[in-house]
Amino acid sequence: MEELINQVSEKAGISQDQAKAAVETVAGFLKERIPAPYNKYVDSFLGADGSGDGGMGDLLGGMFGGK
Repeated sequence: MEELINQVSEKAGISQDQAKAAVETVAGFLKERIPAPYNKYVDSFLGADGSGDGGMGDLLGGMFGGK
């Protein structure tokens, strides 16, 4: 999730704390709208599960010319 937070901060021109709040808000929004057993997939996709295996941060990084 850290890479996603960095991307949001950089692209939106906001602080890391603001970007973290934005990412967590979006994650919460998604989790409220999908069945509870699938919430872990939101965390995994965002890289919030500690797996460090990519996730949304890598996807957005590629979209914005990163990695």
